[in-house]
Amino acid sequence: MLRLTDDVATWLLERIPDAPVSPKGGRPALDKARVLRGIVWILANGAKWKDLPRECGAKSAGHRHFQRWGRDGVFERIWRDAGRVVEERDGFRLYECFLDGTFAKARGGGDGVGLTKAGKGVTIMILVDAQGLAVAIDTLSAAPHERQLVQRLFDFMRTSATPERVIGDQAYDDDGLAAELAERGTELIAPHRSKRVNITQDGRPLRRYKRRWTVERTIAWIQHFRRLCIRGEKSTKPFQGFLHLACTILLIRQV
Repeated sequence: MLRLTDDVATWLLERIPDAPVSPKGGRPALDKARVLRGIVWILANGAKWKDLPRECGAKSAGHRHFQRWGRDGVFERIWRDAGRVVEERDGFRLYECFLDGTFAKARGGGDGVGLTKAGKGVTIMILVDAQGLAVAIDTLSAAPHERQLVQRLFDFMRTSATPERVIGDQAYDDDGLAAELAERGTELIAPHRSKRVNITQDGRPLRRYKRRWTVERTIAWIQHFRRLCIRGEKSTKPFQGFLHLACTILLIRQV
């Protein structure tokens, strides 16, 4: 079971709103720490809410508050705050960023799900800096090719600065994408596909490609949160909530 350190748990709880209290009394105040512990347990183990351990509180209460916090954008705001923490300390190292996507099955379907050769699912797109810190994340239908999802990813960056270089694998070798990123002031570096006729990159910038393991490592860390490997939610919003929470935990741990 994933256990948050006291510092990380306290940082998260400070940013989760308290439950409203009725002046007429009623149910006792929400134990946010217990609910958060249950949400993290679900995220780490990939289990269903009905399997939530008793020490994490009532299953219905945990699920209800998770849904409400997701609708209210709490997890997205926490993820944004985590990005500010990084910038206030050492900052993101944007002289080279690495880009990749990973597939998550969604057997139950739902909105934002695409059909591929591997079945129904969604793509988790991630952009990391030179240290492997997540700069931007997004989840979209798996039907479009990953290079068609790159521009949207820039709308979810946790920094106002623009990466100098974005490095990806052969899937991102596209002149149109390179031109679009160049308009942002970003150089695209990707090995040429085997059938490419015109050569646009030489060996010098491609040396940076050897450090692409940085984003692969971060994706491996994300996949340790089993709830992100298979999307069990019918709606995109709860799945994004789990994704934002996972990346927030990774960022705060590393800084």
